[in-house]
Amino acid sequence: MNYARMVIEKEAPEEYGYDRIRFNLSESSIADQKLSDIGLSLPDLTLFYGEHRGDRELRALVAAQDDGLSPDDVLVTAGAAGALFIISTALLSERDHLVVVRPNYATNIETPRAIGCAISYVDLDFDDDFAVDVDRLAAAMRPNTRLISVTCPHNPTGTTMGRADLDALVALAESRQCHLLVDETYRDLSYGRRLPAAASLSRSAISVSSLSKAFGIPGVRIGWLVTRDTALQERFLAAKEQIGICGSVIDEAIARGMLQRRDAFLATLLPDMAKRRDIVQAWIDREPLVGWVRPEGGVVGFPRLNVGADFDLDLLRKAAGRPWHLCWPRPLVRDA
Repeated sequence: MNYARMVIEKEAPEEYGYDRIRFNLSESSIADQKLSDIGLSLPDLTLFYGEHRGDRELRALVAAQDDGLSPDDVLVTAGAAGALFIISTALLSERDHLVVVRPNYATNIETPRAIGCAISYVDLDFDDDFAVDVDRLAAAMRPNTRLISVTCPHNPTGTTMGRADLDALVALAESRQCHLLVDETYRDLSYGRRLPAAASLSRSAISVSSLSKAFGIPGVRIGWLVTRDTALQERFLAAKEQIGICGSVIDEAIARGMLQRRDAFLATLLPDMAKRRDIVQAWIDREPLVGWVRPEGGVVGFPRLNVGADFDLDLLRKAAGRPWHLCWPRPLVRDA
């Protein structure tokens, strides 16, 4: 593995220092929650090694969100980042190829790059409403393609593919005998109809999610991967055991309590996030220099500057090399 630090992590608010940031324009989750905010307190836990697959009740709560899934299809990981690392290192080698829809979460690109496998990118286009083009994905595939990597709802544009496109991606993976990875971290923050977990549709599909973005508890390092392929799940479990054996029983207890309150939490959260999105929409409607594709999920938008002949190029040069996105749960201004 040829590791290199990701730029997104070097510039993360926690690395820069939250105490130095006056206004945060680029947080990618809802506001951080305290245990008291979500009505949780820690029980008197025995601090033993937890079940290697993750707490069974926690896995059952994850599996219960979709038809056709069981707790044994779920592997609890150290956040979604841990799940993505396990998937890449277990599935890919320097002899393999994957297709990544871009933009994408950095781990979905940097870990395969560290492994040394070949990567083809299918870039989303603002003028096409950031829609996934399944035909372009198919054209990018090779005989040694092992993985197709997408996010839905998309990070960072907030767009969501339709069920027909998801079904087409599943069919493509099945026909090419490779795996489809769908990073579903924002799925619980869908403002319209929520798509089913990709893993519930096919043994070729792998779903990944966590409690970081939609539930505001990234300090609880709990995510999961879901696959109905039992042999593949055993390989993923072997990777987890070699990386860290099991998860934290404290984190898993908090995660279990959070998912037990999931429906009530989201019933309050989603209307509030939708109102905040409307505030941003109203500003964009009034601002001729900025446009966006209205997000259908998550808390992040990806605006475009509508640069005309009279645009201040000096301002643009100052911003060069610092792409930005816009989120609505926190104040919408930059650091000092």
